[in-house]
Amino acid sequence: MAKAELKTKQKTEVEDSSSLKGTLASVFMLGAFIIVTWVGVYYLFVDRF
Repeated sequence: MAKAELKTKQKTEVEDSSSLKGTLASVFMLGAFIIVTWVGVYYLFVDRF
């Protein structure tokens, strides 16, 4: 016969050790860089004509 499995009650705790504050700041800085770059290129384009 098959062995009966012992069911133990185990609580799995999820630790929230990762903070997304640095990620948010990096995304904002990258977005600002992209916007500044596009605005600069736009003004260079407009200035030529």
